[in-house]
Amino acid sequence: MLGSIIPSSPFLVRRLVERIDWENTRVVVEYGPGVGTITRELLRRMPPESTLVVLETNQDFVDFLERSLPDPRLQVIKGSAETIQFELSRLGLPAADYVLAGIPFSTMPAESRESILKGSLDALAPQGSMLIYQFSSRVLPDLRRVFSRVECDFELLNILPAKLYYCRP
Repeated sequence: MLGSIIPSSPFLVRRLVERIDWENTRVVVEYGPGVGTITRELLRRMPPESTLVVLETNQDFVDFLERSLPDPRLQVIKGSAETIQFELSRLGLPAADYVLAGIPFSTMPAESRESILKGSLDALAPQGSMLIYQFSSRVLPDLRRVFSRVECDFELLNILPAKLYYCRP
């Protein structure tokens, strides 16, 4: 259920969010925010008129995020990343500018992984990006099959060192 038992390092968070064009960002989605390490940084940088939608399957994390991050831009949803298009529509939001994910793609069933990646692609604005961090490269062939452009990066200063993938439609 968890990608890592240790929160993401500041180095990983910075490397991940530095790809975001903050001036032109209105909708950001995060899958599996856990205790909100990346969520906090997103909220710190996001413009006042933007929205951050986080999808979390663990009710304890949902409750924690709702209590600890009382920000009107934040929409905490208990649910699966597989429902992203439905949730954006339900909230009356346009396509996402960015989708961030640290969920453990390598350990989930292939059907779920495929559903999440294709649903994320469909939920992105034409100039949007999916920003992913993983501790395994097993998801890379799936990313290359679903997205037109996939850039790879690496952050050594994290426990565990993380692979980063920047995916464009």
